[in-house]
Amino acid sequence: MKSSLSLTALGLAAVLIGYSLPAIAGDGHDHGDAAPAATGTALPRFAAVSETFELVGVLDGKQVTIYLDRFADNAPVRGAQIELEIAGVKFKAEAHGDDAYEVVLKEAPKPGVLPITATVTAGAEVDLLAGELDLHEAAHTDEPAHEHSWKEFAGWAAGGLAVLAVLVFGVRRLMAVRQVRAGGAA
Repeated sequence: MKSSLSLTALGLAAVLIGYSLPAIAGDGHDHGDAAPAATGTALPRFAAVSETFELVGVLDGKQVTIYLDRFADNAPVRGAQIELEIAGVKFKAEAHGDDAYEVVLKEAPKPGVLPITATVTAGAEVDLLAGELDLHEAAHTDEPAHEHSWKEFAGWAAGGLAVLAVLVFGVRRLMAVRQVRAGGAA
């Protein structure tokens, strides 16, 4: 009986210590000390879809780059006439390369939700598409990510050892009480 309780206490100790220690990766499996850095900023976008066309706009300061595709097969639409209305102001898009169109705004839009309407004319097809551009102020990205220090792990290990010591002390005390009772009954 005494050996089974000792084995149980040792097993519990191993589990507690195992949870308190950091995991160690093998060669080629560690992620390094540095947190992954963002490679660029995410630019605000808007989308407008109809049964005929899909339009996506990307805002970069005062420049809006527009991508226009057919809804059925996602093929780019070339040679279309696109007129954008952003918050009540109309702009005519100019072709930019083979698959994109471009609009240059007079000033960068202020934060908020801007309604956008696009009138698309591609050959004999004319379509009206509507969407919204949701602009937010820049988030605070200069806050460092929380990193675990050795002191934090040492605190967890010390806590685990303290719990283990209390458990071992309690089991020993319980065993001593049982032995006294068993000895008194005989």
